[in-house]
Amino acid sequence: MFSALSDPTRRAIIAELAERDATVTELTAPLSISMPAVSRHLKVLERAALISRSRSGKWRASHLESAPLREAADWIERYRRLWDSSLTRLDEHLAAVQAAAPATARTADDPRELE
Repeated sequence: MFSALSDPTRRAIIAELAERDATVTELTAPLSISMPAVSRHLKVLERAALISRSRSGKWRASHLESAPLREAADWIERYRRLWDSSLTRLDEHLAAVQAAAPATARTADDPRELE
């Protein structure tokens, strides 16, 4: 799934499908690539289970499958909270080190302080 989402064109297609179901022709209009290229991107998204495709007569519409994206967002959110917590602790530690550093630096740099 993350590999499928790594491409900016596929992310643009996902954004379009978040608004409405669309055909290849409708998805090609805002993009600067050919219909066959859009079809290839759709196949990648379909293999990743991010979209589904249905046929109605001669039209084949693509539909965004939100469940896989929601699962990925939940997974990412857990790690975002972990990193936020870790970075907050690092900020606190660095602030404590910097607060103690000026006194230590003056002592080491000023020979009079060592007498």
